[in-house]
Amino acid sequence: MTDVSRLPGAAHHSWQWQSRAACRDLGSGRFFHPAGERGEDREERDAAAKRVCAACPVRAACLEHALRTRETFGVWGGLTEEERRALLAPAESALASRP
Repeated sequence: MTDVSRLPGAAHHSWQWQSRAACRDLGSGRFFHPAGERGEDREERDAAAKRVCAACPVRAACLEHALRTRETFGVWGGLTEEERRALLAPAESALASRP
């Protein structure tokens, strides 16, 4: 489950970027894998989602949101959940090793 404590709250300006997203009217099925999807099917769906993200005017804001809130599922800002975890791992490891 997403950790909502990191969400910026209800301030409209914090969410305004979503209204300009290329995915706005495409439905979530393109960006979130169904249960049990593996292999080539998942790779093809992820690739299709990433093509949408590649042309998106708010890709950076979307990715920043996903990283800040630790979105655990789906393609956000052109990265899969595995790719986002790999980006966050070094920072989380450094925090965990602090005294």
